[in-house]
Amino acid sequence: MGSDMTFDECVEQGQKDCDPVNLWLQIPFFCGHSYRCRQPGSRWALDMAKYNLINHYLLVGITEELGDFIAMLEVILPRFFHGAMELYLSGERSHLRQTNKKESPSEGSIKKIQESTIWKMEQEFYEFASIQFHFQKRLLFQAVDSLEPGENISDRKSYLLSDGKLYVPKEVQIHYEKVRPR
Repeated sequence: MGSDMTFDECVEQGQKDCDPVNLWLQIPFFCGHSYRCRQPGSRWALDMAKYNLINHYLLVGITEELGDFIAMLEVILPRFFHGAMELYLSGERSHLRQTNKKESPSEGSIKKIQESTIWKMEQEFYEFASIQFHFQKRLLFQAVDSLEPGENISDRKSYLLSDGKLYVPKEVQIHYEKVRPR
């Protein structure tokens, strides 16, 4: 895509850079190394990606809730992610997570992309990953306003999550530890 060309112009002209085939990213990543994973639009690849997400990943986050993902990592794997939330919120490069001059695509361009099989499959995978992420978040955190009266949370760190509510990790936590062979 040329530096002066808008996304709408690219879609309208059928340019290679905005071909829906370029959206085939997350499914092959989670699917694996089989040649079938690289075939855009493969139902087998989508099913394998879902299977692998559930069976081989401790936690998969979603971009629009990156802060929640980092909070979850900090709770689940504190030896590795202790202080990660503070770093995320106050880091020197936090400004890099904002886009300055973002021009939204037209409804026509969006519709054309969303009609493609590849977009539909990638969206299905995203929705699947999002459901898993929110399920894990509900297992891990409890809203402060839903605590029992008098319940002591002074020993638990609180997190302000993307919905604007304050949460604390639930009492029962799973401890992950590397098992070393003898």
